[in-house]
Amino acid sequence: MNFNRSSHARAQVVGAEYDEGLRAYMLRVYNLMAVALGLTGGVAWFTSQSEALMSAIYGTPLAFVVMLAPLGIVMYLSARIMRMSASKAQTWFWIYSGAMGLSLAYIFLAYTGVSIAKTLFITAGSFAGLSLYGYTTKKDLSSMRGFLVMGLIGIIIASIVNIFMQSAGLHFAVSVIGVLVFAGLTAYDTQEIKQSYYQGGGSEHLAILGALRLYLDFINLFIFLLQFLGDRR
Repeated sequence: MNFNRSSHARAQVVGAEYDEGLRAYMLRVYNLMAVALGLTGGVAWFTSQSEALMSAIYGTPLAFVVMLAPLGIVMYLSARIMRMSASKAQTWFWIYSGAMGLSLAYIFLAYTGVSIAKTLFITAGSFAGLSLYGYTTKKDLSSMRGFLVMGLIGIIIASIVNIFMQSAGLHFAVSVIGVLVFAGLTAYDTQEIKQSYYQGGGSEHLAILGALRLYLDFINLFIFLLQFLGDRR
C-alpha cells in the first residue's frame, strides 16, 4: 500500500514538472512570435513615415526585391533551421521579421490608421482564441491538414490569376477563404507545436520554428482581414 502511494506521488510530481516544462516552452514560442511581430510592425511604420525610403523602395525596381526577400528568407530558414546554431536561427528569424516589415510598409499608405488598428485588434483577439483552442482541445486536428493545404494552394493560384483579371469579386473571395484557412492553421499549428514538445523535448530550434509558424499565421490572418475590413485612403 505504501509502495503504491509513493509511486502515485512520484507520478504526480513528474506530471507537474512535465506540464510546467510545456508551459515554459509555449511561453517561449509566444514570446519569440510577439517580439517578431513587434519588430515587423515597427519597421513597417518607420519605413512608411519616411518619404525617401518609400520612394527608394516602391518607386524603383527595388520593390520586387523587398516583396520577394521575405519569401526567400523564410524558405532558407525553414529548410536549414535544424542545422544552424540556435543563435544563428534566431538571428535569421529577426532578419526575416524586419524584411517582412519593409514589405508591409505600404499598408500605412493604402489604409487608414484607424482601420489598421481595428483590424490588428480583431486579429489579435481571434488569434488568441484560436491558438487557445488548439492548445486545450483534446480533438486531433491533424485531419484538417489536407483541407488546409488544399485551401492554401487554392489561395496562391487564385491570387496569381487575379493579378491579370483584377476581379473585385475574386479578390473578396480569396480574402474570405484566406481568413478561414489561416484561422484553421492557427489552431492546427498550435496543437502541432505542443506535440513537438512531447516528441522533441522543447529544444530552442523547435521553439523558433514554432514561433515562425505562428508568426506566419498571424501576419496572413491580419492581411486577409485587412483586405475586406480596412478602409482605404
